[in-house]
Amino acid sequence: MVSPRTSPDGPQEAQSDISDPTTDPVRWRILFVLLVTIFMTLISVSIVNVALPSIRIGLDASQSDLQWVLSGYALTFGVVLVAAGRAGDIMGRGGLFLIGVGIFTVSSVAAGLAPNAEWLNAARFAQGIGSGLLNPQGLGMIQHYFRGDARGQAFGYFGTTVGLSVAIGPVLGGLLIELGGPDLGWRLTFLVNVPIGALAIILGLMWFPRPLIVRLPRTGSGLRSLDPVGALLLGLAVLAVLFPFVEGSGAVWVWALLPLSGLLTWAWVRWERRYVRLGLKPMVDLAIFHTRSYTNGITIMALYFMGITSVWVLVALYVQEGAGKTALQSGAFGIPAALLSAYAAHWAGVRVARLGRKLVIWGLLLALLGLGLSMLVVVLHEAGHISIWWLLASLSFVGVAQGTVISPNQTLTLADVPLDYAGSSGAIMQTGQRIGTAVGIAVITAAVFTTLRATSWDTAMLAGFGLIALVVVLALIVALRDQRQRAASRGAA
Repeated sequence: MVSPRTSPDGPQEAQSDISDPTTDPVRWRILFVLLVTIFMTLISVSIVNVALPSIRIGLDASQSDLQWVLSGYALTFGVVLVAAGRAGDIMGRGGLFLIGVGIFTVSSVAAGLAPNAEWLNAARFAQGIGSGLLNPQGLGMIQHYFRGDARGQAFGYFGTTVGLSVAIGPVLGGLLIELGGPDLGWRLTFLVNVPIGALAIILGLMWFPRPLIVRLPRTGSGLRSLDPVGALLLGLAVLAVLFPFVEGSGAVWVWALLPLSGLLTWAWVRWERRYVRLGLKPMVDLAIFHTRSYTNGITIMALYFMGITSVWVLVALYVQEGAGKTALQSGAFGIPAALLSAYAAHWAGVRVARLGRKLVIWGLLLALLGLGLSMLVVVLHEAGHISIWWLLASLSFVGVAQGTVISPNQTLTLADVPLDYAGSSGAIMQTGQRIGTAVGIAVITAAVFTTLRATSWDTAMLAGFGLIALVVVLALIVALRDQRQRAASRGAA
């Protein structure tokens, strides 16, 4: 028998008949460790965006090198997500989480000390692996330790952390570059992760339940329980769909990977069904896709990220190239939205159990309002009637929308998922976000630059925001359908 402090962090570990992990006060300490780490990984992403010009000067990096500073991280992160989530379900989430933090922290040191662009990109690949390893464990542990209103509150804190990291990241990056100069400054944007990662590891070793040893399951057939073939097939399928969009090349062979991704996905589904027929536990329980709340939720999330993520890319481009502002000034345009997103995530997290999908619907409507007002600001600014700084007000609606959509949707999406597949199911949701983000940024920015070649910035921004609004409308349609299905189910009951 284990004590409350040795309550499990994965369904395979020893269960105590007197210990309920959802009532153990240590869960809030565990959540703190998870949030500190999520903060670190998100800060790293937003800081890198600001640091790219300094990296180009400091390492004499080419445009292709800079592209891979962003893309390498995104690729490895997306490819390992689901396999890492399933590994945590089987082998213990706490230990794998800390291994992921360790990989991310060590690779941050390597990135900060990089002597050339090749070294930096290798370190970014490793950062993506570390982040992909730790993120699904965090979602799985939240599902394991929190239920009902407490789970909504936990995801609310998660969303607050996301909002704060987005707000602080660009400003912190700009400040570090100003303090360190063109060569040392960009290195500090990576090295700043080291004390945060070290703190997360120390607190995790203190507070995470025992044992923290990563091990194969006590029953089953060793590596077969991890479904390595399924992991390989799905990883290759995700790689084939992500690579064309993050690589940015117009080469025919690159885009030929898209139909290959469909073939690999088909092969993966067939393999998973075969695994079930053999009496083994597959990498992903395909039955979860029959759960409406789950399929609707991951669809909403993928569409939302496909659209809204591009808002901040377009604003950064327009503010700097269209309105002539500096990179540091450009970062300030997202601060009110990010802070409001942080507050809205906490507010919505407390109320999601009572209001359900209505919160997501209202959030999507607020996003459309914010997009419409931002389009109006762009038109009036180009006409010389108002300042570009009015975007801070219009984008604030988008910020509130982010907090009201993302954390409640995570709670609702994962509410009916079995704990045995908590990590892998959360990872599938995150993979959908990554694919949506990659596709959205590639397509929407391409549309903006194509329009810009023939016309002015205001028309190009209207085209970009219009495409984003169209994608958000599709997410809204799915959310409304989910709400009707839930109402029909309650009526039938």
